[in-house]
Amino acid sequence: MTGMAWPAGPGEVGRLLAGTPLMARELPAFDAGAAPGAPGELFARWLAEAVAAGVPDPHAVTLATVDADGAPDARVLALRNVDVDGGGWVFATDATSPKGAQLAARPVAAMTYYWPARGRQVRLRGRVATAPPDVSAAEFHARSPRSRVAGLVARQSEPLGSLGEWTDAADAAERRLAAEPDAVPPGHTVYVLWADEAEFWQGDAGRRHVRLRYRRDADGGWRRGLLWP
Repeated sequence: MTGMAWPAGPGEVGRLLAGTPLMARELPAFDAGAAPGAPGELFARWLAEAVAAGVPDPHAVTLATVDADGAPDARVLALRNVDVDGGGWVFATDATSPKGAQLAARPVAAMTYYWPARGRQVRLRGRVATAPPDVSAAEFHARSPRSRVAGLVARQSEPLGSLGEWTDAADAAERRLAAEPDAVPPGHTVYVLWADEAEFWQGDAGRRHVRLRYRRDADGGWRRGLLWP
């Protein structure tokens, strides 16, 4: 932005960050040469290792989309499943939410996972497909009661006048769920990001990070190669 002064000196935040070194811990090795031929299998392996290592919320993922003006938008949501063989990453949201509207206009996205305890990052880019209504309904029914109540409230990202309004809406949704256990929000939609690129990044305390990138061929196969850190 014009007219804004560049920060003078590191400041309090800069000093705090400088005193907090990255990757200053024991991290696993990554033999990229022994990685499987497709990214889905490697992702499933890394996810299982993150769960075993006690990484909090290992299914949390940053989803990046593009709005109507071409500006990027990003938020954290939950991974719901992975098509290991096909290279598809499954998530869900309300089709009327900002990200749902953005995906309807431009069905492409990127995902980023980061598991600090393992020093591992996974980046995905690709096209996004919408699942059929019955698949979306089944995914919603498989959720916990609290998650379904939140979904039935809907109105995601709309202005909220007070926390009391949210409490009242959640109470009403809870009563509806008790009366209609098969209820599904009309906008609830499952999406699949079919990766065209997948990158696996293993951090190293000595900054000798390892990056392995997969790229999908026209025939659906995968090519892979190392990247400079």
